[in-house]
Amino acid sequence: MRLWSVHPKYLDAKGIVALWREALLAKHVLEGKTKGYKNHPQLNRFKDTTNAVDFINLYLSGVWLEANVRGYNFDRNKIDWNFIIGSLTVTSGQMEYERSHLLGKLQLRDVEKFKIVEKIISLESHPLFEIVEGEIENWEIV
Repeated sequence: MRLWSVHPKYLDAKGIVALWREALLAKHVLEGKTKGYKNHPQLNRFKDTTNAVDFINLYLSGVWLEANVRGYNFDRNKIDWNFIIGSLTVTSGQMEYERSHLLGKLQLRDVEKFKIVEKIISLESHPLFEIVEGEIENWEIV
């Protein structure tokens, strides 16, 4: 499971579809609707909030909005749009790590997207996140 901190606009088609599916799985886990993945480290930043379900719905909304811009038909009814607006932080070190990780994936799957993203030194974060100085997040498996 990878819940990217980078903005979904940088993901290729396979990446954004995988992100949608994995974020929906994360939503089910946080809602207590599945037994698997309960202790997945990618969920910690949501679990550490006062309302993890609101934040995962807010996260999903950002993915849905990007997919919609691209003309994809992701089911908006999978999101509870009554979430409370807020933000979480992500460290600059995590963003750098994810940029590198994403470039590796893009180089194999979508060379055109790779060429575009490779030129961007500092990627924008997913709209849910505000970037703060720091090392790679402690929940990241390196």
